[in-house]
Amino acid sequence: MAGVPFLIKDSGPFAQGVRFALGSRSIQGVAAEVDHEMMVRFRAAGLVAIGQSTAPEFGLNFATEPVRTGPTRNPWDLGRGVGGSSGGAAALVAAGAVPLAHANDAAGSIRVPAACCGLVGLKPSRGRTPNGPLAGEAAFGLIGEFALTRSVRDAAHLLDAVGAPSVGEKYTLPAPATSFARTIQQDPGRLRVALMRRAWSGVPVDAQMAAAAEAVARTLEWIGHAVLEDAPVLDPEDILEAEMLGVFATGTALLRAPRRPDPTRLEAVSRAVLAETANASALDVAAAIDAQHRVTRSIGVFLGRYNLLVTPTLAQLPPRHGTLDYNAPGHTARSWIGRILEFGPFTAPFNISGHPAISLPLGPSREGLPVGVQLVAAYGRDDLLLQVAGRPAGAGDALGRPAAADPRRPGLSAFRTATVTPPDNWSRCAGHNCPKREQL
Repeated sequence: MAGVPFLIKDSGPFAQGVRFALGSRSIQGVAAEVDHEMMVRFRAAGLVAIGQSTAPEFGLNFATEPVRTGPTRNPWDLGRGVGGSSGGAAALVAAGAVPLAHANDAAGSIRVPAACCGLVGLKPSRGRTPNGPLAGEAAFGLIGEFALTRSVRDAAHLLDAVGAPSVGEKYTLPAPATSFARTIQQDPGRLRVALMRRAWSGVPVDAQMAAAAEAVARTLEWIGHAVLEDAPVLDPEDILEAEMLGVFATGTALLRAPRRPDPTRLEAVSRAVLAETANASALDVAAAIDAQHRVTRSIGVFLGRYNLLVTPTLAQLPPRHGTLDYNAPGHTARSWIGRILEFGPFTAPFNISGHPAISLPLGPSREGLPVGVQLVAAYGRDDLLLQVAGRPAGAGDALGRPAAADPRRPGLSAFRTATVTPPDNWSRCAGHNCPKREQL
């Protein structure tokens, strides 16, 4: 991978000496003091960071439209969003600017942008990728670090490069017996597969999304796997309650920072997050952890009976800009999490439980937009996800055809948005002098 250009997400601190803003106007002039362990591994793999990609304020959104930069536009339809929170990364990989980009995921922030932009979005098992050196776990284990890629093969090779065990961290997994890149060439044998088309919360699911999940399940059935329509039993209130751990973790980090953000420069939901975190008690956190345990146990038991679960990645097509308005007044932190889970109800449970999940690109929809389908496997079985996703499923096609390779995909000439910002410390991040800051 020597010399491969990629991007780091504005979700720092991530790269030593590189300033970050967390998508917020309220954070200025703050630079990371050390490299995140993932950045160390990216460098060792030969990836060269050429900039930072946009993210919504504090990463608490399934749309990447912060007041700080304005909306990041979808290469497939410039009037629609790219998902979030790794939306800038997804937009640039989909547009062909870079072959892969750093991303992370606390409720779907890798898989949601992947589905919106026609990419492969792998959220590895909890403990597969590191959180250090500043944290032993991120957001009570909800956050996983990895990347957005154009192919399953690229995801497998990257996971081989960065997925080594993390010494001393709260969660860690042993190295696989076989490399992930080699795994995708192996036959997984006959699997038990569950198909889920309806959301736990009962929110409407676009018929095209449900049909795409069913098509993947039927393809798996056609090549010899046993498929049944089934799903883990989860209480939607437990999902929302457990995702509040991400809210508390974000608010706590900001309230404990040496310089608190200026509240007058925060977006509306961020102000609610800080206020509610400041007023939360240990009982509130304990209730969220209890909900996390209930979700984890139910999914774990379910994936003891099935090898894979197939779901839509999203309930709806990529929305028009402004649909998920983080700066809209009147939201509590809880009502906001509920709002974004109406759009993306299928991804968050597997952050809560730590199970590996991948969004594969299908489509196009009738509107010419990508459609994502999510596969989920038992804890630690990242290899099985990549194996199933990467193997041919008849006529030489993989389950998810990379939409980024579609000849109708708009190139960079059609893509004008404030998506990339070269880091201030360019010499450390990219190996040469810092050029003029520019937009695509």
